[in-house]
Amino acid sequence: MNYNFDSIIDRRNTNCLKYDFMLERKKRNDLLPLWVADMDFRLPDEILSDIQNAVSHGIFGYSDVKEDYFKAVQYWFEEEFHWTVQREWLIKTPGVVFAIAQAIKAFTQEGDAVMIQQPVYYPFSECIINNHRKLVNNQLRYNDGKYTMDLEDFENKIIQEKVKLFILCSPHNPVGRVWTEAELNAIGDICLKHNVLIVSDEIHCDFTYPGHHHTIFASLKQEYSMNSITCTSPSKTFNMAGLQVSNIFIPNPELRKAFCHEVNASGYSQLNALGLVACKSAYTKGRPWLNEVKNYIEGNLSYVRSFLKEKLPEIKLVEPEGTYLIWLDCSELGLNYKELEDLVIDKANLWLDGGIIFGKDTALFERINIACPRSIVEEALNRLERAIHGIS
Repeated sequence: MNYNFDSIIDRRNTNCLKYDFMLERKKRNDLLPLWVADMDFRLPDEILSDIQNAVSHGIFGYSDVKEDYFKAVQYWFEEEFHWTVQREWLIKTPGVVFAIAQAIKAFTQEGDAVMIQQPVYYPFSECIINNHRKLVNNQLRYNDGKYTMDLEDFENKIIQEKVKLFILCSPHNPVGRVWTEAELNAIGDICLKHNVLIVSDEIHCDFTYPGHHHTIFASLKQEYSMNSITCTSPSKTFNMAGLQVSNIFIPNPELRKAFCHEVNASGYSQLNALGLVACKSAYTKGRPWLNEVKNYIEGNLSYVRSFLKEKLPEIKLVEPEGTYLIWLDCSELGLNYKELEDLVIDKANLWLDGGIIFGKDTALFERINIACPRSIVEEALNRLERAIHGIS
């Protein structure tokens, strides 16, 4: 291994959301945080040197990119997903959630129905509700420890609620599904049949586990490509969310024009200068680091799987196919929602993402971020075991 992922890097006092805002958000300052979806790993020197060269120049004026940036992005998606993107498809935004909000405003009116599949990344709901649209939920089915789509309900809700736009989470956060081509084709065909636009959040596309491969939704059919907006970013893959750069692909020129109009209306133009540098560098130099970090996180997952089976069989791991976020079913603990939160926060001294924020039906689940040194994962699970078994 060329990179040391066991090293604990102190992120405190760096204005880090994960570590420095416990008091403001949780009213205490002694929790071990494994909630927000960023990593506790340092970027490799190959990428940092490019960022540092830009910093050394010392001028941070308005910046944009030329052909070499697009070529780096294009190469990444060709190599990883066999998807050839065209430069005119690309619109750069500061983040995927920003892009989703702009799409909602560009392609729906106030009061229109927008559909999601809960339990799902909670900013989807916020973007819908805060923009005065109607939230429609096609609840994922949970059977035998695995989530699947309810396609009958999916189509019925579209018809009954007159859904105009569907937000796809692929790979799915928090349940960890990597949707199959058959599943993607099924929802793609239903949306085409009923003239529903698909906004596909594929920010976790680079994190899949062995035996699973992410498929870019728009790559499956030309018809899907022309009826979708693909949202991507290097932020999860290379831990650079704070640099605010995402790449949004819209092949349909009419959709692209309407989307760009909404982005322009928001008053946003050029992206973070260092984010542009970092994205290009990551997509040209970051593959060796990513390969190793994925192997390391897979080791963390194996540790969690074994620990739960041996010491906490009451907690069921929803086996992830992708992402570095794991979804734990705590319903067999026999606790209600408030008791589970008390166990996690007040007894285990952990800061996790409670399942209720992803949907009302998953209040007895917890989401944990395992993109951190193994010793932190070990400490978190030991705290949880002590809290559950009453060990002081």
